[in-house]
Order: sequence, then C-alpha cells, then structure tokens
Amino acid sequence: MARFWFDHTADLCPNHVLAYPDPNVVIGKHLTILPVEVVVRGYLAGTTSTSVLTQYKAGVRQMYGHTLPDGLRDNQVLPAPIITPTSKAFDGGHDEPLTPQEIVSQGLLTQSQWDEVSAKALALFARGQKMAAERGLILVDTKYEFGTDEAGHILIGDEIHTPDSSRYWIASGYAAAFETGTRPPSFDKDVIRSWVAARCDPYKDPIPEIPADMIEATSKVYIEAFEAITGQKFVPDLSGETPLARVRANLAPYFSK
Repeated sequence: MARFWFDHTADLCPNHVLAYPDPNVVIGKHLTILPVEVVVRGYLAGTTSTSVLTQYKAGVRQMYGHTLPDGLRDNQVLPAPIITPTSKAFDGGHDEPLTPQEIVSQGLLTQSQWDEVSAKALALFARGQKMAAERGLILVDTKYEFGTDEAGHILIGDEIHTPDSSRYWIASGYAAAFETGTRPPSFDKDVIRSWVAARCDPYKDPIPEIPADMIEATSKVYIEAFEAITGQKFVPDLSGETPLARVRANLAPYFSK
C-alpha cells in the first residue's frame, strides 16, 4: 500500500524509495529524519487521551498554533485541514505538542525547512483525500515522516497513507454515524487502539496481550483497506514458503554486492 501511495505522490514530494525487492521490503535512501512529527488532520477525531478530540472536549481551543471554533462535534470536518506537529520522543519519552513558532525558535527546523515541510504535507494530504474520495473513502488524518538526504533535500520517508499512519472512514457510513454521534466505520489501526484504550491507558499502563481474534480482525481490515484504497486485488502468498525465507532470498543479492 505504501508503494501505491509513493508512486502516486512522487510529483508532489520526492521519496526515499530505491527499490522494492520483496512485497514486504523497501530499499530506501539514507535520510536524516527531521525531529518533528508532522500530523495533518481534516476532522476533529481521535481515541487517545492526547487526541485533538479529547483536548477539545476538555475545553481546549488553542492547540498547535491553531484556534478551533466553539461548537464542533465529535468527528466533524474541520474548517480546513490543520497541521498538528509534535516533537519526536526518544528513550521512552512522549511526543510533545509544538507550534510552528516553537519548531523554529527551538532550532528543530529552520523557517525555510518548516515552510517547505508544511507545504508538502498539506499537498500530500490534499492528494490523499482526493484519491480516497474517488474510492468512497475519507482520509481523516495522517502522519508524515520527512528527512533530508546527503544534499539537504527534503524527502518523505518511512511510509505514507497506510492504515499504520492514517485514519480512513468509509464515506457511505459517515453521515449516519455523525448524526448519531457514533464512530464512523473505518479502515485503520483504531481496531487495535480502541481495544487497548478500553482496557488501559497505553501511555501509562502495560499493554495487555492482544488476543488472536483481534490480530485476525486487524489483518482482515488491512486487506479490505488495501483493496478499497488501491482498487487492486490482494493476492496472498500461497507458495508455502515462510515470509522470512522469502525475504531473505529476495534480499540475498543486496548483501552479496
């Protein structure tokens, strides 16, 4: 799925991809990842204690350098997509909310870097929303990982617009869910996140073991998401070879060079 999106957004932002030797592997350029996580949101949504929806319902209106209007409801479309950047946490810490001014004043990025990153992020999100809408989906929010190559050029790395980093709703079910105040039908890892959130605070408590039926349900969601987003049929590997053996065989030429 990441390959599909990299192929369909390369005209907006160069990416780190060099080759795809295996369906589960990408060979990428070495990037210095920028120390800011770039999240773009089109709706007032979320399930965690740090989500914009949770903060908004607690009365917060000023966040990430934006002022949100009163009167918004759960899962309502925002007046315009917003970027909600955070610091990148290390050594078990938590990401901290940032404003664009703080990003520059703290020396995390230069003003020109932030201008370029924010412009690319909004362009990528707009492309993602447009293509998702054409497939009967809503791209609700997503996270981008940007980095610089050896020449200092800004590229998109990691992955893009997959359910790992993005929230998708099924458009046909959105209106009814919004009117009744229920969670819209979705294609994302909220299947697992919601299960965990109902049992603990993942930011403070040990996460319980995920049961096999939840893992299977999540796999089904990802297959359905792949087919819905790309318009391609998912073809499972029925060769009998284990994924690890296949990956090792496909990567062998790279280690023999």
